[in-house]
Parts: sequence; C-alpha cells; structure tokens
Amino acid sequence: MRFSALASCLLSTVSAWAVNVADYPDLQAALDAHPGQVLTLPAGDYPISRKLVLRGDGAGLSGPGRIVQSNPDEPILEIEGLKDVLLRDVTLTRAPGKTVARKSGLLAIRCSYLRVDQVRILDNQSATGALALRECRFARITDCLIRNYMRVSVDDRTHSLEWGYAFNCTDGTGIQVTASQGTLIEGNTVVEEVFRPTKEMKEKHQLGVWTKKNPTKGTFLSQATWDAGYTDNWQQGSGIIVTAPEASDLTRILGNHVENAAQGIDLHADHVILAHNVITNCFMGMNAMHGSRNVLITGNQFVKNSLWAIGLMPGAAAHPGQSDKPETANADGGSVISANSISDFGHGDAFWIWGDERSPFKFDTGQQDDDPPLTDVVVQGNMLHCVGEPRYRYAVVIAGPVDGPKTPRGLRFSGNSLAPGKDGVANRKLTE
Repeated sequence: MRFSALASCLLSTVSAWAVNVADYPDLQAALDAHPGQVLTLPAGDYPISRKLVLRGDGAGLSGPGRIVQSNPDEPILEIEGLKDVLLRDVTLTRAPGKTVARKSGLLAIRCSYLRVDQVRILDNQSATGALALRECRFARITDCLIRNYMRVSVDDRTHSLEWGYAFNCTDGTGIQVTASQGTLIEGNTVVEEVFRPTKEMKEKHQLGVWTKKNPTKGTFLSQATWDAGYTDNWQQGSGIIVTAPEASDLTRILGNHVENAAQGIDLHADHVILAHNVITNCFMGMNAMHGSRNVLITGNQFVKNSLWAIGLMPGAAAHPGQSDKPETANADGGSVISANSISDFGHGDAFWIWGDERSPFKFDTGQQDDDPPLTDVVVQGNMLHCVGEPRYRYAVVIAGPVDGPKTPRGLRFSGNSLAPGKDGVANRKLTE
C-alpha cells in the first residue's frame, strides 16, 4: 500500500511536469487546464498580448522558454492570492518597440511562499517595477536577472503642496517589494545598460526641466529653485526598493549586484538585513528613510556612487507616537552600519551633477517639521578608501544645527577608517 501510494504520487508529479504546452491553443489555455501544477516551458518564444495568470496553489512555470508581451498596458505574468507558486528559469520580456510599459513584468499580489528563482526579466521599462510584490509573505527572489528597466518619463508632483511641479526624468525600478513581510532578495543582478546620466542624455531629453508648476511655490523648495524651473534630481527609481512604511517588515537583501541605478537600494521598511551586496555606479548607493527602524547594513561594497553611498534620514511617512503611546511612533533609527567598503566615491556617471553636495555618509534631518529625528545608530568598522583628490568635502555629513530638534542624535562612531574629504572627515565631531 505504501509503495502504491508513493508510485501514484510520483506518477502524478511526472505527469504535471510533462504537460506539453504545444498541445493547447495558447499558453494561458495550458495553465488553465492544469491549475495548481508546475508546467515545463520548453525553449522557444511564446508571444502574448494579454497577461498570463497562474491559477491554483502550487502552480508555476519552469523551463528555458521566453514569454514575449506585446501589450504595454498589461503585465507579462500575474499571480494573485496563491500559495507555494514556483517560477524557475523562464524569461519574461517585451516585444521590440513595446518595451516602455505601464505595468510590471512579473506582478505578485497577496501571495505566500512564492519562489522566483533564476528568472530573467528583460526590457520591461516601467516605474511599477520589473518584478513587483505587493502584500506578500515569505516570498523568495533568488538568482534572477533584471536588465534594462528604466525609461524617460515625467515626474508629476503638482498634486503635492510640498513640491508643486512636474519635470522630465529617467525612472524605472528593478525589484519592488511593497507592504510585504519576510521577503528574501538574494543573489540577483539588477543592471541598466541603456539610460546612463550623461550630459548628452540630459540634453537630448531635457532631463530636470520643469514641464509645469502650480501657482504657489512648494514648501520644500527655495525661491531660487522655484524661479529656475529646473531640478538636479532627475534620476528617479531604484534598483531594489522595499517600501510601505510600517507595513513592510523582516526583509533580507543579501548578495545582490546592482549597477547603474538611480537609487541602488531604497528602504522604507523595518527590520531589514542589507548584507554582502555590490552597489556600483548609482546616483545613491542606498538609503533608509520614512521611519525605517532596526536596519542592519553590513559587509556591502559601494563603488563609484555619486551623491552618497549610505544615507539615513526621516521622510514624510515618519511621525511621532501618540502622547500616551510613544511606541506607536514611526521613527528612523536603532540601526547598525558596519564593515562596509566605500571606494571610488564621486567617480560614477553622475559625478558631474552634484558638486559639493555629495558625501559618502549622509545622516539627515526630516522632510517635515513633525518628523522625529534619526536616533541611535552605530557606525563601526567601515572603510572609506580614496585614491587621489577626494571628490567630497566631508566623509560624513550630519545635517542640522548641533542639538537642533530635528538633528540626528545618538550616533556612535568607532573603528572606522574614513579618508578625509577636502574639508576633513566630518562636518562636526563624531561621538565615540
């Protein structure tokens, strides 16, 4: 009886994997006929004009085939409300001339125990994320390739009283994780090969030039910036972003390679381990903001970043706790920055944009008056290496007046080797 049951199980598994998608009118029909099964996708191109949808817990695709989406208004593959889905070794891409998309390549919504392994998402140029998770639990994104995900667009901030203008920009995100818990992002390569922040690219697309503005100046802007109608901050998007403050939690970002991004790794989340990543030639190496608590940043390589390598700062989503419940605050801090290597800082593609604004380490004040200050950060055993003249004033910048209400506090520095900038190691004394 035991043998028969085992044999039946094995035969069922083999049968599931042996389904020939060529026996069906299209790939969606094959998936619909076998809900809850992992289908093999043989080598070859599979053109689609509507999104593929997986159905049933335990569903999936595995194999070397390429799914080619011709409709920029649709995702390539969507998964919603499922458990134990597996995607392995498939390629998701968009048809030539249809690469600028309004949707993600892979979109997973409210899934648990999703595994995305060795998947390639190519030429999906979208602000929504080439690979996007929303409200997922215990997803694993491992050993994937995300290539060429950026585009030219308009960042419209006219709905915001803080900003009040729109401008030409490059944007696009490689991996986007939103309102998710227990996510593992490991061993992935996220690289942009087309849109680089060159002077020629800026002039060609009028990047940074305002396309419209509100009648009243935004509260975050100086009068000079408002009158100029231009912003240097025209590199938007991220190689990897984990967002939704207070909702995203318990994330591990390990051993990834992020190259030529705007923001290499962007965190708006709690309890994150960011370790052993290579982040190279990015406008910003990484930042944690909007109430990011208990972030461990350790053993990473930051190479040729332009504005900062490591930045911690409160943002608009940070807020104080209730008067009788201080634990309800969404405040930045309780973090550790250790054993990171920063090299060739200021030598990336965007070096020409930022001048003396850049610094390898940036600890900033909040964006709004009620943002609680960044508090309690250990900075230990990091290496900032510089060959030749430094392209920064200070290795470390701590914003705000000494003892100001929004100034970062409780920063502890020890055992770091920090090559001084043109004006020294830091803009103020560093506390041991």
